[in-house]
Amino acid sequence: MIAALLAGLIFLSLFAGHLPPVWLAAVCLLAMILFLVGSGHHHDGVLTMDVYARRSKLCKENAVFKTAVSVLLLILCICSGSPFLPIGLFVFLSVVTVAAGGVKLREYLSLLGLPAVFLLLSGLTLLWDFYQQLPSEAVLMIPFFGGWLAVVPAAQSLSMLVLSRALGAVSCLYFISLSTPLPEILQVLRRVRVPSVVVMLAVLIYRYIFILLATFRNMKDSAASRLGYQGIKRSLHTTGMVYGGLLANSFKRAGACFDAMESRCYTGQMIFLTQKKKVTYKILCLLGFPVIGMLVGIWLL
Repeated sequence: MIAALLAGLIFLSLFAGHLPPVWLAAVCLLAMILFLVGSGHHHDGVLTMDVYARRSKLCKENAVFKTAVSVLLLILCICSGSPFLPIGLFVFLSVVTVAAGGVKLREYLSLLGLPAVFLLLSGLTLLWDFYQQLPSEAVLMIPFFGGWLAVVPAAQSLSMLVLSRALGAVSCLYFISLSTPLPEILQVLRRVRVPSVVVMLAVLIYRYIFILLATFRNMKDSAASRLGYQGIKRSLHTTGMVYGGLLANSFKRAGACFDAMESRCYTGQMIFLTQKKKVTYKILCLLGFPVIGMLVGIWLL
């Protein structure tokens, strides 16, 4: 609910003065509904991203090509001087991920929820600024401690560009994450000569983030079943106990993991079995179109 209200405020601040009141209200309401739909779905399993990647219809495509084109699109998105190109890239890659990849729309929106909250909070700081004297061009204003919190057209333009670039970049990362399993991504990193210690840290961090999330969820559910969150005082005490237990559990699991790795003759590297996959016409067409579109758009705009 908080994210939905935040989305409505952001869209109100972005388009105030540019849209008629009726259209502005409709856009804000639509943004709030999308956030409510996305936040209403929760993932109870672990390794969600990797599970989606293995189930994706694009999983059989060449990982090196997908990664290279995703990085290229990410660079082009950041270099774009117009917000329309990143927004178009976001829409296109989202459609490809959902339609061609087979990820359900509601699940995709749910996965976008976390980065979207960070983007919305960043957008607020870019849109609203404090002024001692109210600017004449302000489209929204609130009295604040002897001055004004206001939104001006220049801040709207800057925020639109920054948010669109960030949204396009997120779509690039989600495309590769939801269509390429982790072992294949690690194989790509090895081929571009990323140090093995970095690759190993990525494997362990990625794996144990989800393990700790699952452990935290179980501890929280256990505490809630014992009425540990009844009242503010008891909730604070329970929260401290849960996080303290999670910290101790993380150290215990880290030690057990290292002992298990050493007992299996761990030498500093983990080798995953991967298959050689050809670059097909399907992926060439799917990713060639946005690359050409971004290059033409940057050249023209």
